Amino acid sequence: MIQTGRLSTTSPPSSGLSARLTPHFFARLARRVPTHSGLLEAVRSPFDQRVLAELPLCTPADVMAAVERAREAQATWARVDPRQRARILLRFHDLLLSRQEEGLDLVQLESGKARRHALEELLDAAINTQYYAIRAPGWLRPRRAGGTLAGLTVTWEYRHPVGVVGVICPWNYPLTMAVTDPVAALMAGNAVVLKPDPQTSFTALWVLSLMEEAGLPPGLLQIVTGAGEVGSALVGAADFIALTGSTRTGRIVARQAGERLIGTSLELGGKNPMLVLEDAHLEAAVEGAIEGCFANAGQLCVSIERIYVHESVYEAFKRRFVEKVSRLRLGSTLDHRTQIGSLTTPRQLEAVQAHVQDAIAKGARVLTGGRPRPDLGPLFFEPTVLEGVTPEMRVYAEETFGPVVSLYPYRDLEEALARINQSEYGLNASVWTRDLAKGRAVASRIQAGTVNVNEAYAAAWISMDATMGGFKASGLGRRHGKEGLYRFTELQTVALERLIPITGPTWLPRSWYGRIVTWALHGLKWLMRWRYRV
Repeated sequence: MIQTGRLSTTSPPSSGLSARLTPHFFARLARRVPTHSGLLEAVRSPFDQRVLAELPLCTPADVMAAVERAREAQATWARVDPRQRARILLRFHDLLLSRQEEGLDLVQLESGKARRHALEELLDAAINTQYYAIRAPGWLRPRRAGGTLAGLTVTWEYRHPVGVVGVICPWNYPLTMAVTDPVAALMAGNAVVLKPDPQTSFTALWVLSLMEEAGLPPGLLQIVTGAGEVGSALVGAADFIALTGSTRTGRIVARQAGERLIGTSLELGGKNPMLVLEDAHLEAAVEGAIEGCFANAGQLCVSIERIYVHESVYEAFKRRFVEKVSRLRLGSTLDHRTQIGSLTTPRQLEAVQAHVQDAIAKGARVLTGGRPRPDLGPLFFEPTVLEGVTPEMRVYAEETFGPVVSLYPYRDLEEALARINQSEYGLNASVWTRDLAKGRAVASRIQAGTVNVNEAYAAAWISMDATMGGFKASGLGRRHGKEGLYRFTELQTVALERLIPITGPTWLPRSWYGRIVTWALHGLKWLMRWRYRV
């Protein structure tokens, strides 16, 4: 049996403010919160619980006022040529890249993640911004569509903004989530009111400061801060809600939005599987699993939490995987030396510990990890690999959202697919094989919104032209691609009637009109079958 090893660490942690993030820096961002409530919340760094700054908190009345200001600004923005909107967002893209060291420091100190994972966020935000700034103007042009009968009608489709988009985002990817949905919504001609998690609100405020420096008109993007009642007020006032969060929260938001008959897109939880076929390149699969399981300390909606390995290569995979996991470097330095950072909140540490302890108590084996690391910081937890996990254990089916993964051997592919698909979730999955055609065929049978072959999650996530979203309890709607833009629009059809009325001229007897249309439909059927090869 493989014994638990002590994971590698970096030098003792220190989250002292970087030279770039002075008290004045935080005070300047705090002034952008639209409230005079006098309510404040201390934002503490996960690395050592040191207070970074005091965050002003909004009230529901502040939310209503922010939405009204956004609505006024949006009326003008909707008439701005999309190419002009794009120029502003491309300047924001450049500012993101030129100020990246400042942004990386902020993301690390608010979320506790390793710098390499903060960098992934920043680059993703830049790529997303560039993609929509360049592609959206073409997609928003009026599109001519087919009429009922050629020559009699001409139809056009117009894309109108929905108005004010409310975006509610979590603490785990504060920079990505403060950019991805807002950029698409702004390019579509909307205003955005963004509610970040209080733990990571300064990152969102930093994004706002860069956007306005890039030339975004005041009022088009506003940040409201606070907890549940602020989010509920936003759902009650906005014209569309884009939520990234837990499935439990998603159900609450969906009910509230449904009462108002407004659109929603919801990216929710996952219990994401990885499937290692017997012909997989094991070294590549092990490296992919490490990144897929432990990026951002496992606090990633698309991270891998269960790995199914064919029994013929199970022992070899397990040995290599556990060995490499046990050597991962944990730490809190504001550089690229560490591989794994801290968990972000005390509540998340409690959830991870509860899953691991429950599994151990019910007979699971810890192959490596399994312990908190208070010597590194109050919220550190070792990357953990479990074996012998069974359905009565919480970690079997519930989302852990931490650095914990379970290994399962399988004999038959059909058996593995059945076990993978029995989950209530369907967000992301990963298949590993040397046969790409086989990998694609297997991937298409997994009930998940994105499935990566020979990669854990990034291949699908970073492919901006393809959609991202979940099946089943993992969400509704899609981000990225055209769908990620079009969800923030209302589609309108304008039909033009020409020559004679579609209902027939008044001088033509109805019996003759019926015969003529019948002949026309038969002819049209054969023409269309020939054209579309049906």
